[in-house]
Amino acid sequence: MLASIKIALQYLLPKLWLTQLAGLGAEWQGGKITHCVIALFKRAYKVNMQEAQKPNVDDYPTFNAFFTRPLRDDARPIDIDPSVLVMPADGIISQMGHINEKQMFQAKKHQYNLETLLAGNASMSNYFRNGCFATTYLAPRDYHRIHMPCNGVLQKVIYVPGELFSVNPLTTTNIPNVFTRNERLICLFKTTFGPIAQILIGATIVGSIETVWSGTVTPPRKDIIKCWNYPQANSANAVVLLKGQEMGRFKLGSTVINLFTGDNVFLCMHLHPHYISRVGQPLAHGIAQSDNTLP
Repeated sequence: MLASIKIALQYLLPKLWLTQLAGLGAEWQGGKITHCVIALFKRAYKVNMQEAQKPNVDDYPTFNAFFTRPLRDDARPIDIDPSVLVMPADGIISQMGHINEKQMFQAKKHQYNLETLLAGNASMSNYFRNGCFATTYLAPRDYHRIHMPCNGVLQKVIYVPGELFSVNPLTTTNIPNVFTRNERLICLFKTTFGPIAQILIGATIVGSIETVWSGTVTPPRKDIIKCWNYPQANSANAVVLLKGQEMGRFKLGSTVINLFTGDNVFLCMHLHPHYISRVGQPLAHGIAQSDNTLP
């Protein structure tokens, strides 16, 4: 009964208004009040502050500063095997596996379409047709910066407006096509393992999505798809990110979906849904290609 009520509220609540309000509150410098809220949040969600560069909650002027806190340099060692692609985020692998033509598994009884996820971009979806994917859910207690699975050159970014449904396990199990309905930021990279995509999903109370190359992408939120193309690696303005390097962050949590081609990348055999993900640990093994040019 309680679960049904929570699902119904996902449809009825003013999600955009709540998200905007939460974003404003998370940027408020409230002094002792802010520090008290952070301390209560830390206790409620059992946040491990010993991993943070600043373990004292009084060092954070806003809730967002705490939520996007950097970790100690030794907290997340990056696997140095050049054939290993690493996990991009702390969280839980909610789903993973093979992309069946263009169908992807969301949860029990629910699949969704790859091309729809990629905003109808047929050429991009063809890269990942019959490839593999991994979906990582970031809970409130988790570290909320997103990192690169391998070295990559940014090729294209697409912002897709949409709903702001929650993406917690209850919602993804009960609301169909939640990832293709929600706001998202699609980032396409050229790598030695072929093209990979890293998709940052918006959700209720996610006040902001940011990238290291452009800063804040949302807000503002407008009902138009936006697309940015980026130059090749040998250009002065190219965006080149290394394995394990930060590429973006969520201000108040969400989900990351990674897409890989079917011929070059293979998810690690020991992984499974509900596996605890940590930045830098092995996610997949890749076969380097001599020709990884994107058309």
